[in-house]
Amino acid sequence: MRHLRSFHIFHVAASSATYSEAADKLNITHGAVSKQIKVLEHYLSQPLFYKRGRHVFLTREGELLKTYTEQAFQTLESGVSKLLQQKHQCLEVSCEPTLTMRWLMPRLSGFNEGCDADIRLSTAGGPVTLGATGLSMAIRRDDFEQLHNYPKLSLVEEWVGPVVSPEYWQQVQANAGSIKLLHSQTRPRAWEQWLSGHPLLSLMQNPQQTFAHFYFCIQAAVDGLGAALGPYPLIMDDLKRGNLIAPFGFVPSGHDYVLLHQDKAPAELEQRFTRWLQAQMAQCVPTPAEAQGSDGKCCP
Repeated sequence: MRHLRSFHIFHVAASSATYSEAADKLNITHGAVSKQIKVLEHYLSQPLFYKRGRHVFLTREGELLKTYTEQAFQTLESGVSKLLQQKHQCLEVSCEPTLTMRWLMPRLSGFNEGCDADIRLSTAGGPVTLGATGLSMAIRRDDFEQLHNYPKLSLVEEWVGPVVSPEYWQQVQANAGSIKLLHSQTRPRAWEQWLSGHPLLSLMQNPQQTFAHFYFCIQAAVDGLGAALGPYPLIMDDLKRGNLIAPFGFVPSGHDYVLLHQDKAPAELEQRFTRWLQAQMAQCVPTPAEAQGSDGKCCP
């Protein structure tokens, strides 16, 4: 393709405020950027930028070209990333922080035993950009608007319920008004949403404490500081160990845990990880007894 270097320089300049900023990103001179843009404008016989003071702005034709260069270079970066992953048998996976620490990492050795691969985890929640960032897939709770139309695979329906340590429950079970509600800044309305369909609506008047992250909120419940509203995958191991109990049971939250991936035809390693993830997540649903709760009279 003719003028590929010019197209790449345009691609960088189109996301920069000035040619000097683009030059810094490309590690070339301001003059080199300006020259390549002029080469491209002459080749296309159309203006791509106009200046206003020190800043440059895209023309209508430049905006249109930008949409195509973004697609082209993102596809190229994705292809290079996939080739490198196939060579080194590694998979870059983004996962929500608490789900990573409390659920995925304790189980990952099970996948590694049957597959000689390097699963590289990074933690983040909400919108994600795959491919250009090196990420192949992302595990998310579907409580946000996606920035990209990635294929989405539902892994499991989320069930939630209040959880407390057995020792703390012994202290408060006779007086629901004394239960301290533990909140997370990342899910500030979790208790409000759960209580909206529950007979214990008056609990919103109880003592409350807020933590910066959901992980700390659950750990505070384990440590006997109050009751946290726990999604089942995040607390199921502590339930089995007896560190937590769920006296009011669990109900569907209206959200799912989902897997986002970039390609409609994933590579072999991605397919193997996806199948393993589906099998593991299928176990993250409360039993009928757990869903009812030990304090059945308080369940919806």
